[in-house]
Amino acid sequence: MGFSWFKLFTPRVMLKHNFEKVFSVFRKNYKTVPLEFFKSDPYKTLISTLLSARTKDETTLVASKRLFEKAPNINKLKNLKTKELKNLIYPVGFYKTKAKYLKKLANMVLVKYGGKIPRTRTVLVRLPGVGRKTANLVLNRAFGKPAIAVDTHVHKISNLLGWVKTKTPEQTEKELVKILPKKYWREINRLFVSIGRQYNTKNRLEEFLENNNLIH
Repeated sequence: MGFSWFKLFTPRVMLKHNFEKVFSVFRKNYKTVPLEFFKSDPYKTLISTLLSARTKDETTLVASKRLFEKAPNINKLKNLKTKELKNLIYPVGFYKTKAKYLKKLANMVLVKYGGKIPRTRTVLVRLPGVGRKTANLVLNRAFGKPAIAVDTHVHKISNLLGWVKTKTPEQTEKELVKILPKKYWREINRLFVSIGRQYNTKNRLEEFLENNNLIH
């Protein structure tokens, strides 16, 4: 007789805006994200992040290292033929298109920006193959600037935590900018990507968040 239909259909309760607790738990459970390997170098950070779209980080890391052996800087990148670029970055996703982007990007950076990787989002997104997420990651990793880079992990976890209720990463970034204190902006991508990689299904993620009293 103790059965309750209300209890059966009660939605999962989200503990909204528990920012400090979430970041504390995620820091304790952090494991290195592969592409942070290049974070001290703006050129390598930009190129590896561009290559990482629709590609596993492990695959991107191997391809990036292979490319950087031949092109350790933007000048050497410009001198590579498109065909050679394709061979070097294969098998990253859309490698043929990305090889063309790399060629155009190198020329643009050298001609328009004196060979220096731009330090603002407005300019970064003008480069071939560079979207808002890539630009924000470069600002974060290479230049230490606060920016919220939203990929699938950040999007998914932010929704599971109840911080946002959004359908796309672009919407998630807009909402997080409104509610997330700026002191967390630099960390959110690296921490959420690390947790998302470790708990790579919705059930495993929910279990991890529940076990740490972040949702219930």
